[in-house]
Amino acid sequence: MRISVITIFPEIFDALKYGITGQALKDGGYELNLVNLRDFTTDVHKTVDDRPFGGGPGMVMLIEPLYKAINAVDPSHRCHRILMGCSGKVFSQKMAANLAKRDEILFICGRYEGVDERIAHFIDEEISLGDFVLSGGELAVCAIIDSVVRLLPGVVGNPDSVLDESFSAELLEYPQYTRPRDFMGYRVPDILFSGNHEQIRRWRRYQSIIRTKERRPDLYEKFSLTDEDKKIISQLEASYEDSENSNESD
Repeated sequence: MRISVITIFPEIFDALKYGITGQALKDGGYELNLVNLRDFTTDVHKTVDDRPFGGGPGMVMLIEPLYKAINAVDPSHRCHRILMGCSGKVFSQKMAANLAKRDEILFICGRYEGVDERIAHFIDEEISLGDFVLSGGELAVCAIIDSVVRLLPGVVGNPDSVLDESFSAELLEYPQYTRPRDFMGYRVPDILFSGNHEQIRRWRRYQSIIRTKERRPDLYEKFSLTDEDKKIISQLEASYEDSENSNESD
């Protein structure tokens, strides 16, 4: 995969040189092409923005240098072109998986009060990281590149690990534990030491469902319980209720 980014702050992308994205870059898992927008300006000050027509606060990114940069990077429109902006679709794990299937992606980092609206004629989609405002699109692009690169073949050591992650199945991931078994009286659930892989799988599925319902009701409302899910919930909740009643009797 080849990822290109049009930005006025290429230095920000040094963050991708570390961890999984950094190793994948060294191993050739993907290519990163950083393009400085100021290289496509024509004035001595390398201006990339100007005051908005009609008045108003802030500055707007100029269309001309953006067009020149896009055309220089992707003259035949082989890339999937993405503008980072607050008006775009909110990014999701499903979108990350779809982007991971592409051969070439071009990100355009918005800044200031936004980008001249005519940019819409030269992009394929606009994406937002969420319902909040950043100073520019660079940090958002870093986050998206990280989420996409780790889905590429061979990047994550155990490919099964990305299948159970939060949002991969429209649910939050089940709770994870490691050593020690008991920390300051907080114990790891006994079922994880049972050796019964089917019971562990059912417990984890139950925890994912309940965690999503409690922490992300917006996701839970979109999720459809399978017949097996309903059976798991019924059996485990009955088991927990019997356990509580037994403890009260003691």
